[in-house]
Amino acid sequence: MAPPEANGRGVGEGRKAGVLGFGGGRAEAGAALRLALREGRFAFEAAFWARGAELVAGVDEVGRGSLAGPVVAAAVILPPSARLPGLDDSKRLTPLARARLVPQIRGAALAWAVGSASRAEIDELGIVAATFCAMRRALAGLRRAPEAVLVDGFAIPGLAVPQRAIVGGDGLSPSIAAASVLAKVHRDRVMAILDGLYPGWGFARHKGYGTADHLARLAELGPSPVHRLSFRPARGEAGRTARGQALPIGAAGPAGGDGAREGAEARRRGG
Repeated sequence: MAPPEANGRGVGEGRKAGVLGFGGGRAEAGAALRLALREGRFAFEAAFWARGAELVAGVDEVGRGSLAGPVVAAAVILPPSARLPGLDDSKRLTPLARARLVPQIRGAALAWAVGSASRAEIDELGIVAATFCAMRRALAGLRRAPEAVLVDGFAIPGLAVPQRAIVGGDGLSPSIAAASVLAKVHRDRVMAILDGLYPGWGFARHKGYGTADHLARLAELGPSPVHRLSFRPARGEAGRTARGQALPIGAAGPAGGDGAREGAEARRRGG
C-alpha cells in the first residue's frame, strides 16, 4: 500500500519566513493578499490571516463512504500568491485534471501532507473516528505547523489551533480544494495497488464504492481482506469465503458500528 506522503520543502525554506509565509516583507505579502481577494480567492483563509494566523491549513478526506480500503485525508497550506488554474473540488475534476494539479499544488504549497486510517482502524473505531484520525495524521505530517485550520464538513475534535468547518468547503476554499485533490489522487493509487493484490473485486474501477458492479462482485466472491466489515454490505457477506479461504471475521468485529449509515452522507457527496 502506498505510504503516507509529505513535502520535503516549502516556499521560503532556508530563510526566515515573512508575513503570510513569504520570505519577503509586508508590502509583498499585502499586495498578494489584496490581489487574491479582488479575484475572489482565499476569502475563508483571509479571515484567519486578518487575525494574525499566517499558516492556514485546508483539510479534506476521500473514501469515507467506500466499502473497502482506507480513508485518506490531506492537509495543504497555501500562500495568497498561489495560482492554481482549474483547481476545484476533486469530485468535479477528471482524473487527468487531478493528476496535472498534483505537482502544481505541491510546488505552490508552503506545506502539504497526506494521512490515512486503515480498513482495520475503520472497523475498530468506526468511520467517523477513523476519518478524524486520518485528518489529524495529515496535519501532524505538515513540515510547518498550522496556526489555523479550514476543514470540509465537520470540525476535527482535539485540535489545539482555531478551526472552521465549512460544508461544501472543497468548492469554496482553495486550501481545502487542494487537499481534496491530493487525497483523491493518493487514495486512487492505493486502490489500484489493492486491485492488483486482490483481483476480482474491481477496486481500480470503482475505488471501493458501492456501485452495482462492486455489489455484484461482493455477492459472488464475498468480502476481501480489505473490505470494511463494519459496513452493512460487506458485513452481510462476511460469512462467505473469499476465493475459497475463510476470512478472519472475528478480528474485524462489529465495533465500527453501522458504517453504512455513518457513511451515507459521504457516499451522496462522492467523498
